[in-house]
Amino acid sequence: MYEQGVIRPPSEASSLLLRVTRNCPWNQCLFCPAYKGTTFSKRSVEEIKKDIDEMAKEYAGYHIKSVFLQDADSLLLPTKDLLVVLQYLNGTFPGIERITSYARARTLKRKSVEELKQLKEAGLNRIHAGMESGSARVLDLIKKGLTPEEIIEGGKRVVDAGISLSEYIMPGIGGRALSEEHAKETARVLNAVKPDFIRVRTFAMHPMSPMQKMVKDGTFIPMNDQEVVAEIKLLVEHLDAMHSYFSCGDFSLNLLMQVDGYLDEKKAFMLSELNKFMALTKEQKQAFILLQRSGGYMRYPIDTVKDEKVMEQVRPEIRKLESRGEDGFDAHIATLMSYQLPQPQTDEWN
Repeated sequence: MYEQGVIRPPSEASSLLLRVTRNCPWNQCLFCPAYKGTTFSKRSVEEIKKDIDEMAKEYAGYHIKSVFLQDADSLLLPTKDLLVVLQYLNGTFPGIERITSYARARTLKRKSVEELKQLKEAGLNRIHAGMESGSARVLDLIKKGLTPEEIIEGGKRVVDAGISLSEYIMPGIGGRALSEEHAKETARVLNAVKPDFIRVRTFAMHPMSPMQKMVKDGTFIPMNDQEVVAEIKLLVEHLDAMHSYFSCGDFSLNLLMQVDGYLDEKKAFMLSELNKFMALTKEQKQAFILLQRSGGYMRYPIDTVKDEKVMEQVRPEIRKLESRGEDGFDAHIATLMSYQLPQPQTDEWN
């Protein structure tokens, strides 16, 4: 019938998924399992058109409002080919209001502002870019294959072209050793780019990740939830009060999903929520973390754990986990978080 890739951003949950490229051209990031065991390729315009035709048959009678171009870096297609695809897509589904895509900063840097403006005029409304960090040392550590300067240049070109830009950041990805640098340098890069959205994706380590070896040999020390919240607080403190939407609310691995809103309107509120968590006792923090991580999509106000009746119910489980060893509690939480990660498409992840 037609092809579809394995992932899309949470905000594209209701979008039609159109595969423009297959898999990821870089595919070396140590934290990402999504495309491991696969090979990157560009699809021809004719292949893509045939898929659009098939989709038109399947969704006849539906009002398609949004489309996401897959996979990891659709803008690697030549601009002239993308323009043909966008024109054909809009002609086939005339009710489309939004077309979005993933793209790597290095690819965006290679597109001129004029090319990006042409893509916008043809219907490309938003680009999702995974910067993860603004620290050169963190980017090297995780084998991101980007520099902070490339992130800034690529991002600014998108902003200058008038296309909405979502930058994804990953608290905790630098580990304890680089946490402060990760927060401050990420804020510096974001302040330079001024993206429309800053989407927070708290790092959780997949059991098959090669980063597990880094933990064993001591080159990477994972951060617990309490440390990650402190890192996010430092990041928010160093972000300008710009009209960028800081989003924790669209990702379930973020502990404090209420830290969410435009920085120029809600920065003080977000810092107050972060400070409220930081002011809890160690046991109250553990209780809150356990409730959040064990409750699925259930969310609890921070003040929940100030109720002694709640603490009486949660305390025995905290003690049980701590009895497993010094890191018993944190190890349990890390396991709960890993259950929510996407699975690699191969048993080998090198």
